[in-house]
Amino acid sequence: MTGYAKEFGLNWHTLLACAIGMSLGSAVSHYTMNLLGPAMLKEFGWSRADFALIGSITLLTMPLIPLAGRFTDRFGARVAAMVGFTVVPLGFIAYTFMTGSIVQFFAIYLVQHIFGVLTTTLVFARVIVERFDAARGMALSLLMTGPPLVAAVAVPLLGRLIREHGWRSGWLTLAALSAVAGIIAITVMGRSANKARPARHEVHLGMEEFLALLRHPAFLLLVAGMILVNLPQVFVSSQMVLVVQESGVSEMLAAWMISFYSIGVIVGRFGTGLALDRVSVKLVALATLAIPAIGYLVLYSSLTATWVLVGAVLIIGLAQGAEGDIGSFLVSRKFRMKNFSLLQSFVTASIGLGAASGSLFMSFTLRRTESYDSFLMLAAVTTVIGAVLIYLAARAPTVSDGPIEPEQGVFE
Repeated sequence: MTGYAKEFGLNWHTLLACAIGMSLGSAVSHYTMNLLGPAMLKEFGWSRADFALIGSITLLTMPLIPLAGRFTDRFGARVAAMVGFTVVPLGFIAYTFMTGSIVQFFAIYLVQHIFGVLTTTLVFARVIVERFDAARGMALSLLMTGPPLVAAVAVPLLGRLIREHGWRSGWLTLAALSAVAGIIAITVMGRSANKARPARHEVHLGMEEFLALLRHPAFLLLVAGMILVNLPQVFVSSQMVLVVQESGVSEMLAAWMISFYSIGVIVGRFGTGLALDRVSVKLVALATLAIPAIGYLVLYSSLTATWVLVGAVLIIGLAQGAEGDIGSFLVSRKFRMKNFSLLQSFVTASIGLGAASGSLFMSFTLRRTESYDSFLMLAAVTTVIGAVLIYLAARAPTVSDGPIEPEQGVFE
């Protein structure tokens, strides 16, 4: 058995449990809010404009993400997951007790997502990179493919439940599923992990070392690149159908195009994972993260042939989500493992910052021109620049595993 297959043979149960946990942690609300939101708007009379402010809440939680990363590094993935999977199911239950004020909804959402970050890649990618080496790229891709695959099965069933029994039943079902997923992930993680607690010097992070990490070329380039390649997130998540319909595509065909996009996402995830294990990460980053620029330029152009538009959507889908795989892979290869979750937290925050910035720019340009052209051109340019920056991050020096000087710790 090759080292590649051996790693999956030894750790497949950990990978599966982590994928289940990540799929039914805070990430599940990303796929289910479109179902539960309209029902709550109807019952409580909230405006769509007010409800749309939910996207800005990530800006409030972003400064706290590094604290969650440091917490995970210091106390371990299992303890972090216990905290996350205590708060997330309770948050789903709390939604059922709302009395009508949208402030209640935002408050619950805020608290749930502050702690819900402990059910994301900060925790589970750390577990995977500790157990996989030769097959690390594919393992990370499989981990991150979990949420969309689970959503593809669960969302239609949840929609039927909401129609028949109301939105409160939907939240209670998510609470139960999240709690069970958390128990599975924490239990399997505990069996597989090294039970010996690391010595204090092994998790200590001095101020000088912390500042050196923030100044490291690989870190700066990676964060900047992640911000830029994620500026188009709002387009692919909510506006792509509108753009292809403006090109003359029917509503039904536009829906099929989103299916092609989803296929592209899954194929791209697996392709990225295989490539990371076999090809230089800098080449994978440049090729994978720059290719969506072609799709954005096609949609910007005057081309209206159906097959051309389908190809553009498929190309954009191939790279969607690949930045998460590449980011986690680079952090695990370029930096010391004891700081993985802290540095991963900055990658996560930069992805959110890029998406939020793109959303604000799109809103600004649409108000001024009522056209997507400016945004599509910006998306093409920033995608290429971001891919180049991540390519350069992959070429930057690797942080050595030298001794840690005894000094005042950070976040201790």
